[in-house]
Amino acid sequence: MITFLLNQTPVQIHEAAPSLSVLDWLRTKSAQRGTKEGCASGDCGACTVVIGAPGDHGVEYRHVNACLMLVGQLHGKHLITVEGLSEPSAQTPEQLHPVQRAMVECHGSQCGFCTPGFIMSMFALYMNFDQCPPRDTVIAHLGGNLCRCTGYRPILDACERMYEYPRSSDTFRPAAQAFFDARQPTPAVMSEGPRQFTAPESLAELLKLRQQWPDARLIAGGTDLSLAFTQALETPAQVISLTDVAELQQMTEHNDCLEIGAAVSYERFLPTLLQHYQEAEEMFHRLGSKQIRHSGTLGGSLGNASPIGDPAPLLLALQADLQLVGPGGSRWVPVSEFFLAYRETVLKDDEVIASVRVPKRRPSQALYCYKISKRIEDDISTVLLVLSFDITDGHMHNVRSGFGGMAAIPMSSESLNAALEGQPLTLDTLEQAGQVLADDFNPMSDVRATRQYRLQVCQNLLLRVGYEQQAMAQVRIQHAAL
Repeated sequence: MITFLLNQTPVQIHEAAPSLSVLDWLRTKSAQRGTKEGCASGDCGACTVVIGAPGDHGVEYRHVNACLMLVGQLHGKHLITVEGLSEPSAQTPEQLHPVQRAMVECHGSQCGFCTPGFIMSMFALYMNFDQCPPRDTVIAHLGGNLCRCTGYRPILDACERMYEYPRSSDTFRPAAQAFFDARQPTPAVMSEGPRQFTAPESLAELLKLRQQWPDARLIAGGTDLSLAFTQALETPAQVISLTDVAELQQMTEHNDCLEIGAAVSYERFLPTLLQHYQEAEEMFHRLGSKQIRHSGTLGGSLGNASPIGDPAPLLLALQADLQLVGPGGSRWVPVSEFFLAYRETVLKDDEVIASVRVPKRRPSQALYCYKISKRIEDDISTVLLVLSFDITDGHMHNVRSGFGGMAAIPMSSESLNAALEGQPLTLDTLEQAGQVLADDFNPMSDVRATRQYRLQVCQNLLLRVGYEQQAMAQVRIQHAAL
């Protein structure tokens, strides 16, 4: 049985398809049709809902894409939809929630299709900030919501206006806390005929299920896998959710490394990681919207083994290791040895990724991280290049690289590493070293770029390293809205 709180009402689900999304459940099973379906792929934000769960500081709320979250993953959580913000009897702006009232009075809704998603992203902002934060924070919070009517300015005005009204009493956290205090029954299991969804709470339970169902689909944030259900219409026999496995949600800072649980979301681990590697902030910001980063995980990205997954090149350049756990125990594998072929890894049928170990920054370490994509944000990489090295007396040592979009797997360029090792950090060195990339890579031509474009761009990015190091030119683009 799956149990969760929908606005103020407890819900129990015994039977449903294991791949049923929260969006489809809301619209087809519970008649909560305020949540809209725009793209069903996590791009437009029309389906944004807010999820509450116990955290370090009481009940914590985050906005996510309902199209990418499975209804089974709601177990033990608080789901808030646009219908839950005001009483159905509300007939005047003053009777609406301040978020809704501000949208009305600032004329933030035009055709209205995207409006429920904006409302829920704004509601998450309202729940997490007692006063209106700076505009760049507001823009980042709304970055996953698209308005085809170009109504952004009045929506931003509404974000400021909603804080000017009397503060709405928070009836959500008390209701959620009471729900969480009443321990929900386990295991979290939901089925439709022979097809089954389950959400284990411990690593031991997960490994037992992994042995029982070696072909089950494992889902964490679902930011990629869910597309197989919503776009390709796959109907898996078993789905195992990793989001409630306690051991996979841990994050530990050791003296020499950060150990990040495979199911820890980007938004949770990024503040700690960026303390050591600030240069990666732009890449993670462009990886996806807040909604995506609230759901996506390192374990999911690596296990999915996409050649254009953004975190893998960074982890390659930083010489990170993966902890793989199975019935026979655990083993540590360098990320450089994890990928075997397109969508194939060293992970055994009965193993799972438990954590990622990232070495802490060395005092002399430099890091450069570049993502090239057709859109500046919320887009798949055409190529991604990460370069790390130590600088001693103007020379590069311990050179490590990571590339995405250049081969069937995320790869380091051993030829480039060797060409730069011990060499002076100059434009001439970087230009000459770029010529060896063709020794390691023969990228494909596809809808995003040709083979030659990818090679040329990577060579140009190496020159960007030199220009940035010498501060000879401005080579970064500011967010257009800022």
